[in-house]
Formats: sequence, C-alpha cells, structure tokens
Amino acid sequence: MPYDIHQEKQYPQAVQNVHTAAVKSAETLKGKFLSSAPEQYRFEVKYDKTVLGKVLGDRTQMTCVVVADGEGSKVIIDAYPLDAVGRKLMFGARAGVTQTIINWFLEQLEKNLS
Repeated sequence: MPYDIHQEKQYPQAVQNVHTAAVKSAETLKGKFLSSAPEQYRFEVKYDKTVLGKVLGDRTQMTCVVVADGEGSKVIIDAYPLDAVGRKLMFGARAGVTQTIINWFLEQLEKNLS
C-alpha cells in the first residue's frame, strides 16, 4: 500500500463554496492548519493520532486544493503519514490510516455541502 495518497473528487458547487466547506471539514476533524492560501483555495493541515475520539496510530499531513472544473469544482488531496517529530514516514506506517483520514474528510465535506 502506498504511503503517499493522491485523490481527486468533483463537485457541482462553485469553488468558493467547496473551499469553505473543505476548511470546515478540516476544523471538524480537529486538524492543525500549517498553511493556508484562501485566494488560491489551498490549505495544508496536520492530524494527530487521535481523530474524532478514535486512535488511528499515525499522524497524517494533508494538502487540499480546490480548482474550477467546468461549471463545478474539483478537490485535489495529497496526504501522507508523519513520524513523531513531524517528518514524512518512509517506512513503518500503519496500513489504512492516511486513507481513513481522507475518507472522513470527504464525508465531512459532503455533509457541509448538502
């Protein structure tokens, strides 16, 4: 299983609306914002081992960019696991943790858009 995960998803809503919903999703999951460029519809967030009261075992860093896609938007996510001091894990990551964070983020995003 790859440690770096790249995922894209399309939405019929406008870029601004999707970006606002994405930021709220990251906040709901208690992510710590590392950087944010609202004018570029981009942010980077770090999640601890425990998210929504569930211990996942690894920390995760995620970048989210929202771009225009025809009349709608596309969310582009790149995420990877981190070690205890915040460095990218190259080996020894627990299977499925990063994908679980992405799945929860997208679920929250869709709730926020509805």
